[in-house]
Amino acid sequence: MTGRYYEEFAVGETIEHAKRRTISEADNQRFCDMTMNQQPLHLDADFAAETQFGERLVNGLYTMSLAVGVSIPETTDGTIVANLSYDGVEHPNPVFHGDTIRARSTVVDKRETSDGERGVITMRVEAFKVVDGGDDVLVCEFERTVLSQKRPADGDGSAD
Repeated sequence: MTGRYYEEFAVGETIEHAKRRTISEADNQRFCDMTMNQQPLHLDADFAAETQFGERLVNGLYTMSLAVGVSIPETTDGTIVANLSYDGVEHPNPVFHGDTIRARSTVVDKRETSDGERGVITMRVEAFKVVDGGDDVLVCEFERTVLSQKRPADGDGSAD
């Protein structure tokens, strides 16, 4: 387990996630197939060539899911009770096959549950397209709210 317990999150803290992923055509195809999303903008090169983008776009829900996935080790791996919501999802820039994505999370809120036994953490997650020699480009952002375990009273639940 590498995730954090409720007490280990600090409002205002930004966590740069170490994992990155270069998105392949096969990744995008599989995600569209699994979710039954046959939007030609994601799958049909001829169709996409005639759009303002000029090529197929990676499914935005895949980009969002990838951002969540790469954030798990440093945030909620083994310490989450449940994902409660994903809010304010935006895709300000497109993602194409071959783009490498990285993510970061900023803790924007935390509070104990009414019974005091767990905690609710809200993080602003941002996904970026890595640009060699330039500024990375924001491609997806959203708030993720999770129900988190608190550190066990015996102190034997180290996230280390």
